Amino acid sequence: MRNRTFLPADFQLSTWESVLPYFEKLSATQISSIEDLRLFCQNRSELESYLSENFAWRYIKMSCDNQNETLQTSYAQFVNEIMPNASVFDDAWNKKVIESPFVSELKETGFPVMLRGMKKAIEIFREENIPLFTELQNLETNYGALTGALMVTINGEEKTLQQAGALLESTDHAERESVYRTMVEKRLSIKTELNDLYTSLIEKRHQVAQNAGFENYRDYAFASLGRFDYGPAECFEFHEAVAETVVPLLNEAAAKRKQEMGLDALKPWDKAVDPLGRGPLKPFETGEELLEKTIEVFDEMDPFLGNCLKEMVTLDRFDLDSRKGKNPGGYNYPLEETGYPFIFMNAAGTVRDVVTLLHEGGHAVHSILTKDLALNSFRNFPSEVAELASMSMELMTMDRWGSYFSNPEEAKRAKIKHLEDILETLPWVATIDAFQHWVYENPAHTIVEREAKWNEIVSRFSDSITDWDGLAEVRSNIWQKQLHLFEVPFYYIEYAIAQLGALAVWRNYCQNPKKALEQYIAALSLGYTEPMKTIYATAGIEFNFSKPYIQELMNFLADQIKKLEES
Repeated sequence: MRNRTFLPADFQLSTWESVLPYFEKLSATQISSIEDLRLFCQNRSELESYLSENFAWRYIKMSCDNQNETLQTSYAQFVNEIMPNASVFDDAWNKKVIESPFVSELKETGFPVMLRGMKKAIEIFREENIPLFTELQNLETNYGALTGALMVTINGEEKTLQQAGALLESTDHAERESVYRTMVEKRLSIKTELNDLYTSLIEKRHQVAQNAGFENYRDYAFASLGRFDYGPAECFEFHEAVAETVVPLLNEAAAKRKQEMGLDALKPWDKAVDPLGRGPLKPFETGEELLEKTIEVFDEMDPFLGNCLKEMVTLDRFDLDSRKGKNPGGYNYPLEETGYPFIFMNAAGTVRDVVTLLHEGGHAVHSILTKDLALNSFRNFPSEVAELASMSMELMTMDRWGSYFSNPEEAKRAKIKHLEDILETLPWVATIDAFQHWVYENPAHTIVEREAKWNEIVSRFSDSITDWDGLAEVRSNIWQKQLHLFEVPFYYIEYAIAQLGALAVWRNYCQNPKKALEQYIAALSLGYTEPMKTIYATAGIEFNFSKPYIQELMNFLADQIKKLEES
C-alpha cells in the first residue's frame, strides 16, 4: 500500500461531499517555489491514485457479478456523482501547473512527458462535455450487461458463449455447426439493441468532439488518447500494408486448411478445429490449474516474474473461470494505491485461455514494475506500450508451454495455433480500426449504410476462401462482438502496433533470451516517463508499422510457423 501524506490513512470515500474538502484543499494550494509545485503534483497524484483504485474495485466487482444490483449501484454512484464533480477540477489543476512560473524547472525524467499531456488536455477540455462523459459511461456499461447475460443450451447444459466457443474445436462437424449456429443466433437476438446502443454512443461522442472544436470524434479521440507519435494517415498506411502483406498469408492458410480437411466449402465453424482431425487441446481443466501452470512458466523465465503472480495470489487478485452473470472478455486492472493489479478473464479450457492469461500476466508485470514510480501520470502508460508488455509475454513464454502439455506434440500444436492466430489478429485489427474511422467520419450514417460499409471493409481484410453462403446476417453483424467499439472507441490499433513490436521482441529473444528479457523489463520499468519511441528503443525494437517493416516481420513469423511444422 502506498503511504499517504495528503489523505488520512483511514480515509474512506462514501459520497462526493466526503472527498470534496481534499479537492478544495488542493485547489487552494499556493505555489511559491519549485518545491511547492512538486508537492502539489505529489498530492494530486495521491488523491487521483486513491480515486482510481476506488473506482477500479467498483468496476471489478460489477464485472465479476453484473446482475448484482448493489454492485451496479455502487459503480453508478462513482460514474454519476464522483467522476463528474472530480473532473471539474482537472482543467484548473492542469492550468495551475502549466501556468506556474516554476514549471520550466520540472526537468527531471517523466515531467516533460507529463507536461506535454497536460497541455493537450487543457487544449481539448470543455466543461459542457462533463455531463456527456457521464452519459457515455452509463451507456457503455449497457454493453456488458447485454452481452454478459447471453447464455446458450448445448446438449441440455446451459453455457456462457465463451464455454460454448470451446466446442468449436470439436472434431464432430455436425456438432461444430450446431454450436456455431446456436451461438450466432443468440448474438443476433440482441443485434437491434446493440445497433441502437452504438448509434446513441456515436451521437454523443460526436457532440463531445464538436464541443471541443473538432470536426469529428476520430480527431478528438486521437488528441484525447495522447497520440503524439502517429495520426490517421499512419493508420491508413497500416491498413494498406496489412491488405497487401498479411491477407495473402490468410488466403494461403485457409486454402491449406480446406485441403487438409477435405472440404468442398470451408465454413466459419471449421476455423478453430484441428485441420488434421486431432482432438481439442486441453491445456487445463480449471482456472486454478491454469494459474498454477502459468506461475510455473513465469518462474522458469525469471523468478521475479513468477513472484509477481504469486503475490497477486496472496492478495486474491484473480477471477479466471467463465460463469453466468460475468462480463465477457478479460483484463488486467491496475490498482494505483496497492500497486498489485487484478486479472479478470473467462477461462473455458482452451489454448486461447492460456494465451489470455499470459497476455494479462504481461500487463500485471508491467503494473508491478511501475508501481513505485513517483507520480500516477508516470504509471499511466499509453496502450501501445501496455500491449507491447502483454503481447511480448505471449511469445517469449512459448518455449515453456510444456508446462501446459505433457505431450510435446500437443505443445507444438498450441504454438502453431497461436502464431496462426497472430496472422488473424493483424487483419482483424485493421478491420475494426478502418470501420471506426468511417463511423466517426460519417456520424449521421444509417444502420443500413453502417452494415454495407462493414461488409465492404471486412471483405477487404478477410480471406477469400471461407464460405459465408447462407450466413450474410451473421457476417454483417460480427462487429458487435468487439467490446472496444462500444466501451473504448479507437483503442484497438494499439494491438497491431504492439503486436508488431512483440514479434520484434520475440525475434530478439530467439537470438539472445537473456538480453531480450533484460531490454523488455527495462522498457516496461520506464512506465510513461519517456516518449513512446524511446520506450520501444529501450526494448531493442523499432516503433514502426510501415509496409516494409510489416513484410519483414511477416516473413519472420511465416518462417517460425514453418520450422515448427517441420520439427
